[in-house]
Amino acid sequence: MLFLNRSSELDALDRIHKNAPALGVVWGRRRIGKTRLLLESCRRTGGVYIVADQSDAAVQRDFTARAIAQVLPGFGDVTYPDWERLLSRLATDARALGFRGPVIIDELPYLVAASPELPSVLQRWVDHEAKRAGITLVIAGSSQRMMQGLVLDAAAPLYGRAQLLLDLRPLAPRYLPGAMGRLAPVDLVKHWAAWGGVPRYWELAAQTSGSVEERVVALALDPAGPLFTEPERLLLEETPPALEIRPLLDAIGGGAHRVSEIAGRLGRPATSLARPLDRLLSLGFVRRETPYGEPLRGGKRSLYKLDDPFLRLWFRVVAPNRGALIAGTRLSRTATLASHWPGLLGQAWEEMCRQAIGSLRAGSSQIASLGPWRPAHRHWHGNDPEWDLVADAVSGKTTLVGEAWFRDRPVRASEIREAGRALLARPLPPGLERREVVRALFVPAVAGKRPALGGLEVVTLNGLLQTDG
Repeated sequence: MLFLNRSSELDALDRIHKNAPALGVVWGRRRIGKTRLLLESCRRTGGVYIVADQSDAAVQRDFTARAIAQVLPGFGDVTYPDWERLLSRLATDARALGFRGPVIIDELPYLVAASPELPSVLQRWVDHEAKRAGITLVIAGSSQRMMQGLVLDAAAPLYGRAQLLLDLRPLAPRYLPGAMGRLAPVDLVKHWAAWGGVPRYWELAAQTSGSVEERVVALALDPAGPLFTEPERLLLEETPPALEIRPLLDAIGGGAHRVSEIAGRLGRPATSLARPLDRLLSLGFVRRETPYGEPLRGGKRSLYKLDDPFLRLWFRVVAPNRGALIAGTRLSRTATLASHWPGLLGQAWEEMCRQAIGSLRAGSSQIASLGPWRPAHRHWHGNDPEWDLVADAVSGKTTLVGEAWFRDRPVRASEIREAGRALLARPLPPGLERREVVRALFVPAVAGKRPALGGLEVVTLNGLLQTDG
């Protein structure tokens, strides 16, 4: 698959290499394209890429020495009894030959699991020998908990030493056509609802024929599909394994979003969930959603939602139906997906709209010209009417309120007029009486000419994809 986007991440890695000596730290959940990014950076800079595995320490040092020998001839001809001597030789040879790196160590947590002393050894090396040799070191890992602990914990050996902290995030929807080819707006939303922004899932989907729904059945609902047990592998591959938080994912994926609801599903006191929920948040599997107008921290009406569209699909469709899926046929699996698919599509479209608002390109649409906009939130409160999207302009003068309306075909003008009248009559969230309010209807595509409705903006997917960055 083509190397998509990541230009800002590559530029950041290039900058620290040019400013050697330096330390860069990269982390991100599995399948997010971390290794592909590091290999591309290594190719561009002429560095050395080292990937760890779960072997014992002596074998890992041997593999590391062989990798370094690609840029420092003869380096792999020696057996190194510990990491201190290997790194010391690396600095000495690099200085003699004018090699400044970068030295990229991927999956560092595997090395640390076998050699717990390694973070302290790296700290001394970065502070002294690597600095004198002018070497750039980049360490990376998919175990987000351990990688963050190595550099963000004030008690960690490498705390405060990194010039780059790069948390690799999922790709944006506008890059999907680069992997899948030309997509109609409705199909782009469907692909996003199925795979989210994870490059590995895009790659698998691009290699599978059929409609989006047929690809989902083949890859995720068929027991022989490569994604049938994907979440379990993600949890197992964490360091340490995170299987103990699986029940929370089942509860949240099954529709329990408040702490009290999650605790009730699990038969546990709500006070016992703070730590596992924090871990789910740090792993990027779950996000904490607060309604418009509530503080981001401490809001009593916050909800916990699965953040990744594919995980949301898996825990809604696969997890509760595994027996039936294993014993079933392609037709029965397709029927199982169909019973949940409309809800998943609607939720994915809402989130696409909220995520895009804050980065709309200036001048790309009427909505964009009224911004820039702060991050969008949903509004819900008691019996008040809900709004899918509420965002304040950075200027503080204007608020955007909107409804995200998904249809699996272009929406007709008559439908837009009917929905528009309902939106114009819907009561606004409280506190907006003295602000300029813009109402909007978000639809993937419009059939024919877009109708003009006084006081209502109609925003399509193509307009949302016109973003900066």
